[in-house]
Amino acid sequence: MQVIFKIQYWTEWGESLCLRLGGRRYPMDWNEGGVWSVLVKDCKAADLKSYDYVVMREGLVWRMEWKNHSSKLAKEIEDKWNECPIEGCPFPREHQAAKFDKPHFRGAGTAVPVFSLRSARDFGIGEFQDLHPLIDWAASTGQCIIQLLPVNDTTRKGEWLDSYPYSPISSFALHPLYMHLQSLGIKETAAFKKEQKALNSLSEVDYPAVFKAKMKYIRKAFQSRGEKDMESAAFKKFAKENEFWLEEYALFCAKRDSLEKEYYYWMQYHLDKQFAAEARYARSKGVSLKGDLPIGVSADSADAYWHPELFNLDSTAGAPPDFFSKDGQNWGFPTYNWEEMEKDNYAWWKARLKKMSEYFDAFRIDHILGFFRIWEIPAECRSGLDGHFNPALPYSAEEIYFAQLPREGLFHEDPRHPGMYQPYITPASQSLPQWQQERFGAMYNDFFYHRHDDFWRRNAEKKLPELLSASGMLACGEDLGMVPDCVSGVMDHEKILSLKMRGMESEGGWKELSVCATSSHDMETLRMQCETDPEPWQVRNMLWEFLASPSMLAIFPIQDWVALDAAFRRADRSQERINQPADPKHKWRFRIHFNLEELSGRSGLNAEIEGLIKDSARYSKEA
Repeated sequence: MQVIFKIQYWTEWGESLCLRLGGRRYPMDWNEGGVWSVLVKDCKAADLKSYDYVVMREGLVWRMEWKNHSSKLAKEIEDKWNECPIEGCPFPREHQAAKFDKPHFRGAGTAVPVFSLRSARDFGIGEFQDLHPLIDWAASTGQCIIQLLPVNDTTRKGEWLDSYPYSPISSFALHPLYMHLQSLGIKETAAFKKEQKALNSLSEVDYPAVFKAKMKYIRKAFQSRGEKDMESAAFKKFAKENEFWLEEYALFCAKRDSLEKEYYYWMQYHLDKQFAAEARYARSKGVSLKGDLPIGVSADSADAYWHPELFNLDSTAGAPPDFFSKDGQNWGFPTYNWEEMEKDNYAWWKARLKKMSEYFDAFRIDHILGFFRIWEIPAECRSGLDGHFNPALPYSAEEIYFAQLPREGLFHEDPRHPGMYQPYITPASQSLPQWQQERFGAMYNDFFYHRHDDFWRRNAEKKLPELLSASGMLACGEDLGMVPDCVSGVMDHEKILSLKMRGMESEGGWKELSVCATSSHDMETLRMQCETDPEPWQVRNMLWEFLASPSMLAIFPIQDWVALDAAFRRADRSQERINQPADPKHKWRFRIHFNLEELSGRSGLNAEIEGLIKDSARYSKEA
């Protein structure tokens, strides 16, 4: 049906309006009285369930509405621009957790991977149901948020390499190891309890052993009840709502394991059921779950298998030398073919974020620099030192010649632009005469810190507004490392919370729209950062430094909160670290040393945490 859309909006010079409907953009025409209009020739009723208008500048989205419209099919639809109704709200768009939109909102929370959780009910590894006592503890101490590492399926062979949570085989599927076995009807027989006790008694996760044991029981449950479960209305509803990714994932896994595809449908149904229940419970307690969006997807994933056109499979992503690794990092997954993704307005990304928002109210954009540019390493190379920027504005041979500089040892050819050159990240310039060192130094600094500012800014501004409008989650960016000047401007405009981390270099004061953290999964914990093991009062002072900051959110690893209790924290502080980012074969095995049920009984610790959160005006009244 042909539908005319109209909306009044007074633009400034250089601005125009665009309708976003059914995954497409429709540029609008200006009419008398500031009314913009467009004719959509084939408008479907389903598309009218959610659509919006955006202000465009120089072909980029400049401003979005507070929330989407919903209308019934008609020949003409007249809308009013949705302005933010909350005076003093810093965000341009409504969040699904209303607390984040309150002016000058301040909150505190805990960061912990699901696999690191521990309770008497699980089976050698943390499970989604272990979030329940964690949520209760967070709510009782006035926290408003729990941050998790990625929870997507990383299964390949059930070996240690599968323990890496940032290498998913699906951007949508949940990890089977987070399944609670007893909820599948598995009987707690003597054999079950013996195996459970052995795995739960370990100080760390034994990933291969846990995988073998849990998958044995999950398979047994499927054979017992799978057919009946798949006949239920709830299963059919889940399968229909997730068909855009579920069938591809199931077929991919079935081929890998030589099993029926229905098995993977069934597993994902139960995983969704268990995780969604915890997400609902968290929201009922005023606690939001914060997810982690990995910047990469593996070359051996279902995503890359079914949609190879979306990836540059001849390269891998990584990072140049930085705080975490002096030799750079090679993460081992392909870079994105953004030009191909742009053709359907980043539909794959939007679907990914929409799925995340079913469980999470906030998300961390892992390595947000990847949306500006990525450090790309040829697939045949190993070291992060062998990388280059993509996209980039490399130097021509003529530019280097007229600068009177040799190419050997200073520049390498850009694989994406033959005949053009990028400076080595670690050039061999020490043997050059002083004047050449200075000239090359100027070109080096220009290339890595200035030359690309506008280019990379526009590159990010094409993608981020589209992605951010796909869900109502609060966006937080991991903007550490070699950060070009353009990043902060884009993050400020899009109201993406930046990250402030203890020990990382940071210029200027901390902004309100930021997340501050004492450490992360890639870093040493607070206790490990000190020369000698700090006393609880010293830990308190360090935590207070962050809690008293202007940052909207202060989120600390659970190890750092527990460090306030000398009798409860881990005896050996060297065992508190989760990951060594410079080691691509690191075994992700960290597990907290106590059952989560014990937290409720630590009255002294809980009173200390609650007091700190109240004194810093971060206490969640909803909790």
